[in-house]
Amino acid sequence: MQEVLDDGCDMTMMHPDYEGTPELAAHKKYNWDDGLHRDHRPELRPASFDKSSQAQNYKNQGRFATIKSASLVTKQIHEHEQENELREQMSGYKRMRRQHQKQLIALENKLKAEMDEHRLKLQKEVETQANNAYIELEKLAKRHAGHTEKEMKTASADEKKFQQQIVAQQKKELTTFLDNQKKQYKLCKEKIKEEMNEDHSTPKKEKQERLSKHKENMQHSQAEEEAHLLGQQRVFYDRNCRAFRRKVMVKRHEFEQEQIREELNKKKTQKEMEHAMLIRQDESTQELEQRQLRTLQKLRMDLIRLQHQTELENQIEYNNRRERELHRKHVLELRQQPKNLKAMELQIKKQFQDTCKVQTKQYKALRHHQMEVTPKSEHKTVLKALKEEQTRKLAILAEQYEQSINEMMASQALRLDEAQEAECQALRQQLQQEMELLNAYQSKIKMQTEAQHDREQQKLEQKVSLRRAHLEQKIEEELASLQKERTDRIKHLLERQEREMDTFDMESIRLGFGNLGLLDYPKDDYR
Repeated sequence: MQEVLDDGCDMTMMHPDYEGTPELAAHKKYNWDDGLHRDHRPELRPASFDKSSQAQNYKNQGRFATIKSASLVTKQIHEHEQENELREQMSGYKRMRRQHQKQLIALENKLKAEMDEHRLKLQKEVETQANNAYIELEKLAKRHAGHTEKEMKTASADEKKFQQQIVAQQKKELTTFLDNQKKQYKLCKEKIKEEMNEDHSTPKKEKQERLSKHKENMQHSQAEEEAHLLGQQRVFYDRNCRAFRRKVMVKRHEFEQEQIREELNKKKTQKEMEHAMLIRQDESTQELEQRQLRTLQKLRMDLIRLQHQTELENQIEYNNRRERELHRKHVLELRQQPKNLKAMELQIKKQFQDTCKVQTKQYKALRHHQMEVTPKSEHKTVLKALKEEQTRKLAILAEQYEQSINEMMASQALRLDEAQEAECQALRQQLQQEMELLNAYQSKIKMQTEAQHDREQQKLEQKVSLRRAHLEQKIEEELASLQKERTDRIKHLLERQEREMDTFDMESIRLGFGNLGLLDYPKDDYR
């Protein structure tokens, strides 16, 4: 708008018919009347002539209304070109602003899509990590179940094998015991027979009775010993089988503890891996946010720098155009000055001629009057005196008019130079002020943009810090929860195992086996 107003003012000042030009202003202020009487009476014309002339003028104006002078056409073309140039410059500036806005919006959309893709990738990574952890725990549970089943089968087989070993050993021991009893019974029988054979005083029947009684006593004693041995073997069998079951229970408890420790360690490892992944994701997200913010701020500063450069170039071009227009205006004024001075000089000469005519008329009237009042003998002297006076006054008048012309030319040239210099100085000051205003405005925009960038950076840092604090708090809470789960599960397992062991030991004591924990499994001696 400032350019349009300034250009309009310049075009008005460049118009040759403008009343404010220095030449015509000086011409209006200068009084060329030297005090002599001039005939200012209007020329009388018939009314019919005025009306017909006015109608003819209206008719001519209506018929040739589109005809314009070459200077006016050139001036209008120049104004139209300036308007088009200004319009094109403003349109280009608006296009540049819209293009910059589109670039920023496109970059923001691109960065948003990139961030959405990044977050989706992180979410998929978290889901994959959770699924893998679940699958690993399922595999571990199946493996533990398989190991438990295998251990139970192995314990059952070992128990059967252990029982078979005890039964075989006890059978062997019983066979040996019975063989020894038979040998002992045979020896005792032979010994008694020998004693009875040596005793001839005892009747045979009595001997037979004594032998039968002795046989019955031996058989009864051997039967009691065999029963006692079988009882001891049974007690030994039951006691060792129960001790073996206790040992199997202890081993199963240790196996359960090992399994639960393995499961809890696996969960802890998975949770640590998850936390490391979350920290790595947070760091990658922070790096991406910082990079995106730097990219966006860099583009914004580049666009502002380009916009300011364009504004400076446009301002410089505008300043150069204003200076060129003022220079063309001054050149036109300098070219137009001789014509104006010539017209003024011709006007002064015409006034001089009119004044001379008036003086000539006055001289004739004075001469006629002097001829009438002066004697005829003095006519020649009076005429000569009047002629000399007329010549002297005309010479003085001519000298005055010549001096007026010289002063007018010098004054007009000086006024033109001063006016042009004042216009140049005013234009330079105006352009300097506009340039300073533009620089101040651009500095303000730059400072505002930098302050906005600082606020964005601080906001991002606060966001990152708050998110990291929440993540660390979440990690601490999950670790504490995991540790609590570990402690509770181990505590419950140990309490259950202790209850099972106490129940088993109490049942063993009730059955009369005593403390089986101190039992060492003898295999050679059962008594």
